[in-house]
Amino acid sequence: MELALYAPGLGYYSAGARKFGAAGDFVTAPEISPLFGQCLARQIAQVLAESGGDVLELGPGSGKLACDVLLALDALGALPQRYLLLEVSGDLRSRQQVKLAALPAHLAARAHWLDALPENFTGVVLANEVLDVLPVHLVSFAGGGLFELGVVCVHSGADQPFAWRSRLLDAGPLALAAAGIAGRHLQDLSPEQTYTTEISLAAQGWVASLAAMLARGAILLIDYGFRAAEYYHPDRARGTLMCHYRHYAHTDPFYLPGLQDITSHVDFTSVAEAGIASGLEVIGYTTQGNFLIGCGLAELLAQANAVDTSRYLALASAAQRLVSPAEMGEFFKVIALGKGNVAPLQGFATGRPLPL
Repeated sequence: MELALYAPGLGYYSAGARKFGAAGDFVTAPEISPLFGQCLARQIAQVLAESGGDVLELGPGSGKLACDVLLALDALGALPQRYLLLEVSGDLRSRQQVKLAALPAHLAARAHWLDALPENFTGVVLANEVLDVLPVHLVSFAGGGLFELGVVCVHSGADQPFAWRSRLLDAGPLALAAAGIAGRHLQDLSPEQTYTTEISLAAQGWVASLAAMLARGAILLIDYGFRAAEYYHPDRARGTLMCHYRHYAHTDPFYLPGLQDITSHVDFTSVAEAGIASGLEVIGYTTQGNFLIGCGLAELLAQANAVDTSRYLALASAAQRLVSPAEMGEFFKVIALGKGNVAPLQGFATGRPLPL
């Protein structure tokens, strides 16, 4: 998965094919409407007012979210000195630089690209749909044993040269994590059942790295996924691994490797546990719909209606897609991790808090 997504010049996120929007393989929330970035800007402004510092966006994609957030922060009078962007893809970085260069000069000048996480950071860390593309291990529970699924090359000249192969899990972090999942969530599996799922040690390490970097402020992570009790439900026996190519979702990661996206749903419980173990506090966890409403989505729509009714109708349709339980509203979640006694955040004040 790591090679297929990130191998220099060949991986999906390293090569030059268009990925986002109607001409790409999938659509993210910032591509749907500027309302998404405007709501996030309100939450960012609240944190910056208390912590000070900058904004650091991880995996900025097309650069659309950065543009929307900067414009909204400017309108709120809450611009940080710097809006930092960390992008591992040279192609995507070039596209982002072109897009942000089109902003008013005083906003474009605040954008700075990084090659690695800074050693110390104060402010807001933002990552939209990043956790789901961190490489995962596939594990299988079968016959009372724990196995890892790996990839083998069957024949280099075959139409399908790759295949799955399982092996017993050796002692180590992955085996420990798998045993914990089995003990907590899969006690009722019979020996005849086979259960396959994902474990993202990379996501846990990534959160620990963010915790080590953050001196004061908040980390906002937005993605699709579940808490562990739902993620590792006995009925979810085939896991969540998904691929996306030209707006077609399927489950074959061996199809056009390097030309399609490969993702896995996020286990938000393990994200929270990794944060707590690294000294972070869980400030909030809720659905994307509740978060956007808490950040003033209705007020933003009302402002648009007062100015331009036709624009309002388009925005209202996009807002419905962002918050509807039948679309992205409940499927996507928002978790906030913080350090330095960050006050309760407005994005988590609406609706009933979700359990982790």
